[in-house]
Order: sequence, then C-alpha cells, then structure tokens
Amino acid sequence: MDKLLNTKLFLLDMDGTLYLGDEVFDGAIDYINTIKASGRQYIYLTNNSSRAGIDYVTRLRKLGFPCEMENVFTSGMATAMYLNTKFPGCTVYPVGTKAFMGELESYGVKLGEDGVKVVCVGFDTELTYEKLDKAVHYLRHGAAFIAANPDWVCPMPANEVLPDCGSICALLTAASGVKPEYIGKPNRNMVDIISAKTGVPNEQICCVGDRLYTDIAVAQNAGAVSVCVLSGESTLEDIEKAERKPDYVLNSVVDIADILKANM
Repeated sequence: MDKLLNTKLFLLDMDGTLYLGDEVFDGAIDYINTIKASGRQYIYLTNNSSRAGIDYVTRLRKLGFPCEMENVFTSGMATAMYLNTKFPGCTVYPVGTKAFMGELESYGVKLGEDGVKVVCVGFDTELTYEKLDKAVHYLRHGAAFIAANPDWVCPMPANEVLPDCGSICALLTAASGVKPEYIGKPNRNMVDIISAKTGVPNEQICCVGDRLYTDIAVAQNAGAVSVCVLSGESTLEDIEKAERKPDYVLNSVVDIADILKANM
C-alpha cells in the first residue's frame, strides 16, 4: 500500500464512487473527513458536464460532503480552458445543459450560431432533436468537434443508466462522419492542470473512481496512482479482462478510509 500511503492529493470521482443519484454511499462522507484528518488534500474530479462547478459545491454540501469551490474540477471547466487555448475568440455551438453553457461562458467562450467554428458537446440532459440537427449541420460544414467527456452512460440507482456524452457523440459521428476530441478523463490534461495548481507531483496524486476507461485510465496516462472501487460501473470481471490494471482494487472508498486510519 506504499503508493496509496504516499499520496498527498486524492482526485475523487463522484457518480458511482461517492454516491449514485441522491443516494450517498455508506462511509463516503467519513472517507472525505479521514482524508482531511490525515493532512491530505482532495478534489472532486468529475466527467459529468451536465452541471457547473458551483452547482457541484451546492450539491455536495446538500448531500453532506465538505466542499469549497477549490475542491471541484469538472470536465466542463477543463473543456472551457481548452477552447480558450485552441480556439480563442471562435464561435462555439454548444450541445449541453444551460449549466454547461454557463460554465463555458464564465470562462469567456463565445457561444452562438453564426460563423460556428466548433461544436462542443457535453452530457446534455436537456437534449433536443433541434440541437442534434444543428450540430450535424455545422460538423458537415467543417466545424471542429470537441466533447467534454467520453462516458457512454451515467450510472443511476436501481441499476439504471442515463445516456451520457459519449453516446450523444456516437450519434453525431454516425450522422456527420466526424469524430470528437474528448477533453475530460482519460485525457491526462485534467490531472496535469491540478498538479500545476496545487504543486503536488503526479506520482503523489491518487485518482479514485469506478470506471476503467476514464477514472483509472486518466491516472495511468498521467503517471498517477489509481484505485478502482467496485461500487459503480466496473466489475471484477471487467478488471480481469483489462490490459492495464489499476494499482489497487477495493470494494469502496470505505476501504481507503480504513487504510488511512490504520496509518495515522
């Protein structure tokens, strides 16, 4: 457990890791408090681009988790930063929630439908056929295709799921022939940005999540420590089939809390 104990900063997935829907997992809040008590830092790192960063602060506090704005980093925030770097001043057509559009605008991204240079897709729980129609039009006429996250589904209680950003993008690709560039996990960019902001080197950052192709892959791509919990999407069978294995596989974040407590 040396890698885990040497961790100074935990990057925590939320959906499927700390809660499902509005159901907080047993011991999840205690886990956050244990991180704090051990002198370590934590950031809630999510690919869910349907909400803005400030919305997560409100939501997490309502669920009982300690959270300040500095404790949240979303794929929407990372996408806005990427758009400003790669497409400064360009008009972007968004396919996303009002919160996602507000997040982009808060970073100065220009949204519109005239002279569109980029189609930017998030996890759109307010999706309409009109949005899809316009996005396909812009993509077929040369617009770049940027997407916040590659997740196919968002896990929900009672073993249900919602179609996520990756599924929406698959539809757009089928209709336009254009493939997206994904910004969120597993792109290492999110970890690198946080490392630069906090001063914690990647090898002392631990990514905790339930998805091999995002939460675990981002850690592997960034040279960070990875913990896959079995409380969400991934199963032991999935992990056995995976070419690249997580550093640790645990039942839930409660197990991480127990390890930290035993070494405090």
